[in-house]
Amino acid sequence: MEHHWRCVLVLVGVLFVLGTDASSWHMTDFIEALKELEDGHPDLKPVHLLKALRGASGLTDPFIQHYLGRPPPASSPHFNVSTDLIPALHYHIAANNQERGVVLTGDGTTVALRPLLLGIEAGFLRRLRWDVPSRHPSTLLTKKSPQNEDLGPDGCWDDPASPQTFTLAHRPSLLTAAQINGGMDGVILAREAVKSPLLKLSALLTLYYGHQLDHRGLDAAPRIISRRRRENFKPLMESSESSLGVLRMEAVAVVEMRRRMKGQRVVRLKEKKQMMAAFSNRVKELVQKYTDCPPIVPRCMWGAKPYKGTPTNLTLPLRFLYIHHTATPSQPCLTFQQCSADMRSMQRFHQDDRGWDDIGYSFVAGSDGYIYEGRGWHWQGAHTLGHNSIGYGVSFIGDYSRALPSADSMELVRDKLASCAVRGGRLVDQFVLQGHRQVVAGTACPGDTFYSEIQTWEHFGVSAST
Repeated sequence: MEHHWRCVLVLVGVLFVLGTDASSWHMTDFIEALKELEDGHPDLKPVHLLKALRGASGLTDPFIQHYLGRPPPASSPHFNVSTDLIPALHYHIAANNQERGVVLTGDGTTVALRPLLLGIEAGFLRRLRWDVPSRHPSTLLTKKSPQNEDLGPDGCWDDPASPQTFTLAHRPSLLTAAQINGGMDGVILAREAVKSPLLKLSALLTLYYGHQLDHRGLDAAPRIISRRRRENFKPLMESSESSLGVLRMEAVAVVEMRRRMKGQRVVRLKEKKQMMAAFSNRVKELVQKYTDCPPIVPRCMWGAKPYKGTPTNLTLPLRFLYIHHTATPSQPCLTFQQCSADMRSMQRFHQDDRGWDDIGYSFVAGSDGYIYEGRGWHWQGAHTLGHNSIGYGVSFIGDYSRALPSADSMELVRDKLASCAVRGGRLVDQFVLQGHRQVVAGTACPGDTFYSEIQTWEHFGVSAST
């Protein structure tokens, strides 16, 4: 058995060298390294590879070992890989808020590999009692953050076309967006691993992260792909109260384990109840942000140029939501790369040809499963003449005079972006939704067919927005 693990660890060393020599920190590079290893050693079982990856990353935490067992020893004379050669799994936040151990996926989101692989390993081992999150459940109990501090800050890559460095918007006190993305994907893929225990790890990741959308967008895509992580993760979080109860108890158990190791006093019953209540509140906060709200691609990820001049801040909450279509570009965008290019094209047109300070829209909906940040929640836009200070302008990429946007993109705006804005205090509860043509003369925006559709939406109003 020891000889078997030594062989696996040598192979993992090769894998990490391949990963280090990759041209960029992209998920495709990591998958390609895995596939090369698996192709050369077809008898290598996925669970053995995952255990070896865990051992190589130096993850020896008692909580992880309690659920997944001890990884093979990394001290084998045939295995001498320093942490400099395994940055993909050696997660940490370095100086200048640079997040290491994360990769960019094809859909434009950033994923921490450690929680992703831990979740999949838990699936192969059928340890599915909530699997293993990106940090211990006790993190949500023992770490405190100011009430106004954002949970799970995101960030941006230096160059999405060839990502080398990922920098957070600000240093987190709890979890980053990449850790949460990795944790969600790990839980989702854990269940897929149980269904297909012989499926190679590289194949599982390719199916999940590599799916290409056709002209129908996300409407016709498979259910288990990375673009659907939020909608797939939400029912797992809300499947039953008993599941949340198990997770609460496990979180308290970790705190107790740590105290015993440090020779500290046991957790008393009153303290346990307080911990469980605090944990439930944290989970609700996480669920609201990462499953109820839509995924929004920040300006820096689509390559926005700086705002010209000084933005005018909006006075929140606003009372109106105005719906647009771009008309040009006339075709829906189906990939992160195409949607980003369309955003840059629109910004150039608005800034250079129309002389505006920035892209006019507050947000833009692609057909790739994502909302793209324009001027965002706080800056006044240039989308609906005479009404920019009292409402957000949301545009759909494409010409919808004779067709409708994808059902998924409409749901993102109608059901998720709007409700998230209300809960976040950015739109009033009884906001009014209108088409561009209703308040600005001489425009057919958002297209005849789409305008007929939005008249059926909740909050649609016909009154003048004054």
